[in-house]
Amino acid sequence: MPDPLTDKRVVIMGLARQGIALARWLCSTGAQVAVTDMRTAEQLTDPIKALEGLPISYSLGGHPPYVLSGADLICLSGGVPPDLDVIQEAVKLGVGLSNDAQLFLERCPCDVIGITGSAGKTTTTTLVGKMCEKANRLTWVGGNIGNPLIADLPYIKPTDIVVMELSSFQTEIMTVSPHIAAILNITPNHLDRHKTMDAYIEAKARLLDNQVVGDVAVLGYDDPTTASLAPRVRQELAFFSGRVPPDAGAWLVDDRLVCRSRFEAPLESVCTISEINLRGYHNVLNTLAACAIAGVAGIPAEAMREAILEFKPVAHRLEVVRHVDGVTYINDSIATAPERVIAALQAYPDDMIVLLLGGRDKKLPWDDLLQMAVPRCRAIITFGEAGLMIAEKVDQVRRAMIIDMTLEQADSMEDVVRLASELAYEGDVVLLSPGCTSYDKYVDFEERGEHFRKLVKML
Repeated sequence: MPDPLTDKRVVIMGLARQGIALARWLCSTGAQVAVTDMRTAEQLTDPIKALEGLPISYSLGGHPPYVLSGADLICLSGGVPPDLDVIQEAVKLGVGLSNDAQLFLERCPCDVIGITGSAGKTTTTTLVGKMCEKANRLTWVGGNIGNPLIADLPYIKPTDIVVMELSSFQTEIMTVSPHIAAILNITPNHLDRHKTMDAYIEAKARLLDNQVVGDVAVLGYDDPTTASLAPRVRQELAFFSGRVPPDAGAWLVDDRLVCRSRFEAPLESVCTISEINLRGYHNVLNTLAACAIAGVAGIPAEAMREAILEFKPVAHRLEVVRHVDGVTYINDSIATAPERVIAALQAYPDDMIVLLLGGRDKKLPWDDLLQMAVPRCRAIITFGEAGLMIAEKVDQVRRAMIIDMTLEQADSMEDVVRLASELAYEGDVVLLSPGCTSYDKYVDFEERGEHFRKLVKML
């Protein structure tokens, strides 16, 4: 049976990872595929080569209005905001908007767990996937986490299960919800894209709006913004919490994680906090979230426990790179917002820190982080596009607190690592937890983290 997009003209805006996977899949359906990107052909050599031989037309170096002429559907990659004038004009003419995640959800034959949040979604998504595997479910993990999943559609069976990480860039235009929709937390993030906190909250909350009978929502109870979305839930609701026992979900009893999959279901013990191989209270909450999600998906507590005991930190998330001369170097490049840096510092409460901050600012508040960081750090090194701005804020806090703390600015990651190695004492932690995106100098946070890792290993 042909796909509804067969012979339709579909325009993909943005040829990043999602755009490449989507272009391949659309070609396989028989759609007429056009690609437009702000970057030039020279800048897109590798993506174009990856699609070589496919019947795709390209319009590069901008998004000219003519490329949308006659389009039946516009598919946005994550980096393309839907409020661009050229897109809004097309929408007024009745052209639909979608993305790879939406098209996947509309066609996926099995149950889908969709996970979003300002922080912790990759760790939680990966852990839920491991829990499903331990329960002997054929599990597909992807989405915003790395594998766009759209290419896997032909191989997914109705008895399988999908665990899908979703970003606000994907959910903001979605008109379909996963069978299990989880929102972990909502704290200031991506305000350079969403402009206001209300718009950012709305983008996340859309994950709940199209659930049907039999679906379940899982919310973080301890985050007030996320918990306030409970009245928006249309079907069943479970919570996770480190403070209070909800009717259904996962929570702490002293130092033990417990789970109740549904209201009036039996309470099951999963593990203790000490058995979690991840640092920081935020990772206790991530593990609770995974238990709540897996529980409502029907995963037994024993499978959850096995996955937790074997689980190791995901790369670029409080990743121990190396110990050099008694100094521990930590790669937390995923920390692209000040809130995430706070969580990183809380994971090392007894250590003196050399903190590395910088990149491209997302128009987020820095005050809470710096009030915490300045007294805790031996040194702060700033870098990148936001380096001067952050340094000025650090200096203001340092002077106000009358704290003798070293403040340095670096021109490159090479300088950052060199300065950190010179400033750190034995027993210190050098923490790359930038609080900013990587887009001033790197393709993504992973490339930034890999560069840091490489430089540290050369020390």
